[in-house]
Amino acid sequence: MKYARQTQEALDRLDQALAQLRGFIKRGQNKEAIQFMEEGALKERFEELQNMISVSSSNPIGSRGTAPQTGRL
Repeated sequence: MKYARQTQEALDRLDQALAQLRGFIKRGQNKEAIQFMEEGALKERFEELQNMISVSSSNPIGSRGTAPQTGRL
């Protein structure tokens, strides 16, 4: 449950950053939009989510906090 909550929170932050980006573009602030994507919060939010996905794929712990079964007992 913790992973699902953390992932949803990261997705919510990414969604907020995308809304900010949309605002820059809508106002014609293209220079600010590019900076926001390349160096700002959008880049940080994307990297945060990407790191979570990388860690979850390299960690054998399942979503319930238990390792998958590797064979018979």
